[in-house]
Amino acid sequence: MPRAAAPLYACLLGLCALVPSLPGLNICTSGSATSCEECLLIHPKCAWCFKEDFGSLRSLTSRCDLKANLARNGCGGEFESPASSIQVLRSLPLSSKGSSPAGSDVIQMTPQKIALTLRPGDKTTFQLQVRQVEDYPVDLYYLMDLSLSMKDDLDNIRNLGTKLAEEMRKLTSNFRLGFGSFVDKNISPFSYTAPRYQTNPCIGYKLFPNCVPSFGFRHLLPLTDRVDSFNEEVRKQRVSRNRDAPEGGFDAVLQAAVCKEKIGWRKDALHLLVFTTDDVPHIALDGKLGGLVQPHDGQCHLNEANEYTVSNQMDYPSLALLGEKLAENNINLIFAVTKSHYMLYKNFTALIPGTTVEILHGDSKNIIQLIINAYNSIRSKVEVSVWDQPEDLNLFFTATCQDGVSYPGQRKCEGLKIGDTASFEVSAEARSCPGRHAEHAFTLRPVGFRDSLEVGVTYSCECGCSARLEADSARCSGNGTYVCGLCECNPGHLGTRCECQEGESQSGYQNLCREAEGKPLCSGRGECSCNQCSCFESEFGKIYGSFCQCDNFSCARNKGVLCSGHGECHCGECKCHAGYIGDNCNCSTDISTCLAKDGQVCSDRGHCVCGQCQCTEPGAFGDMCEKCPTCPDACSTKRDCVECLLLHSGGPAENQTCHNVCKDEVITWVDTIGFQPSVQKAHLHAHRGFHLQQVQQILQWHRGLTAPSRRARGG
Repeated sequence: MPRAAAPLYACLLGLCALVPSLPGLNICTSGSATSCEECLLIHPKCAWCFKEDFGSLRSLTSRCDLKANLARNGCGGEFESPASSIQVLRSLPLSSKGSSPAGSDVIQMTPQKIALTLRPGDKTTFQLQVRQVEDYPVDLYYLMDLSLSMKDDLDNIRNLGTKLAEEMRKLTSNFRLGFGSFVDKNISPFSYTAPRYQTNPCIGYKLFPNCVPSFGFRHLLPLTDRVDSFNEEVRKQRVSRNRDAPEGGFDAVLQAAVCKEKIGWRKDALHLLVFTTDDVPHIALDGKLGGLVQPHDGQCHLNEANEYTVSNQMDYPSLALLGEKLAENNINLIFAVTKSHYMLYKNFTALIPGTTVEILHGDSKNIIQLIINAYNSIRSKVEVSVWDQPEDLNLFFTATCQDGVSYPGQRKCEGLKIGDTASFEVSAEARSCPGRHAEHAFTLRPVGFRDSLEVGVTYSCECGCSARLEADSARCSGNGTYVCGLCECNPGHLGTRCECQEGESQSGYQNLCREAEGKPLCSGRGECSCNQCSCFESEFGKIYGSFCQCDNFSCARNKGVLCSGHGECHCGECKCHAGYIGDNCNCSTDISTCLAKDGQVCSDRGHCVCGQCQCTEPGAFGDMCEKCPTCPDACSTKRDCVECLLLHSGGPAENQTCHNVCKDEVITWVDTIGFQPSVQKAHLHAHRGFHLQQVQQILQWHRGLTAPSRRARGG
């Protein structure tokens, strides 16, 4: 039997995730798996029995089933059912401080490396922990807009280095500071390019007639712990002038992120990039206004003088490219912008992970407090990002933050203090098998952290029994390959043991598997092998018969119950248990449920049908037809007889006149009638009992007719 392509079964996983728990359904057997590998793809609870003599000769017992069913059907322990697993390869403990001994790494995330073996649909879960350690080194690169509108800001930060270092050393003992500046691309329409503005674009500008030519980005000071160098470099700077309002700051941000050797970003340090401006930025596609159609390549383009060299050749970077490069280099971007542009940059933070925004005063006097606030904000949260997630892999996160509460679907914790630990539970699930021997890898990394968790993924999609195949096996009559309990026949042979040979007469033999000419082979519910039907298994019951024409589940039902639960289904017909009749055995032959209190069936006013009274007397109703306001009472039914006897002397046997009227009544004659209950009970009797009140009514009625010495009464 040839194997179907595995991808055909992969699509079942999402639909089948809930099915095995439904009563009456078995997705393993209904999946029609023809090989062990196909069985594993149907659902993680399915197992494949590779026992050779599993099942019977006249029925196709599914080798793909739930473990319990396989064991019950005689498979024993000879089945394949791998489960997803996890192996921790490296798990160094979290550090408590950032100032670790020389030569040792600071660990802010654990574990660091794991290996997953995933069976499609079978989730496996692992834990990771992240800690913002105390006294962690900080690298801060100050990137400043030096367009003309920022002149007063430049004047106010000339001693920024000293003051900022004093404040930052309250937070970390290891602080370094760097500096860079930007304006915009020095081409039209972004800058003044006429010859008269080449050396001084501020010519003719009365408020500030002297400034330097426009430039894209200049890296002025690598990260250093010498704050006086920062102050000295800032004092050297002069502003420039561009033509349009937006600035070219994103060119500078990208270069500061990717030129890590020139900038001096350290491996074990928190990377802060402070971006100060008072206007909006140019972004990708704006460069077309100046004839720049080449997208940014995301590479470092600083020359020996640390100046950006492709400012006039490449377009501005996109937000996506910025986010990617900042994350790759673990850089936290801080937008320090004026209030009028706060909301624009706030929206950028949603698109660039690890970014914060703070309001900068018009003269930058609050820059130190702004940086401290941003630093505290960054250090108070942990967010896990995923890198290179395989397409066929689902990841589910549950965060447990400082309050001890679990938050399903969340991979971010906020409100943390330095030294707090955030925990994340990650569940991984493969949706399908990408191919034989496929291996994938992805990375989990807290935003802005150097630390990461490397996750290797292999897929448990192959059965161990497949490696023990036997070509031209004697178990397959020498005409096929024996693998995992089945024979895969060579071309020209067929049968469960490849014992038959294809030929011209084969179609004639197949007719022996038809119940009648024109009907499908084995009633469409079995496999014709060597002129005999082997019936399929069904999750609904048993299929049987020479042509698989019968089953024990296609009978009439009552309220969804086969044969009403009072019979057995045999070949489409209910065979009712004793005491039940009907097409679906819903009719009981027991009349005990129809007996009234007087012992009569349906109060003698109806018939007992299927254990319930069907009233036939007009006006009768009730469960036992016991209620009937219009039905005659006991006195009325005997009136004709009693009246006849009173008018003609003699007993019923002597009076032929009343014989026909009284033939169904029993009448007793008495000489006197007393009204003591004991006397009446002794002398008055009949098939239907009379009450004292009824007797009195009869006597009163008769006194109105005559006054004989004898009285008669029906008992």
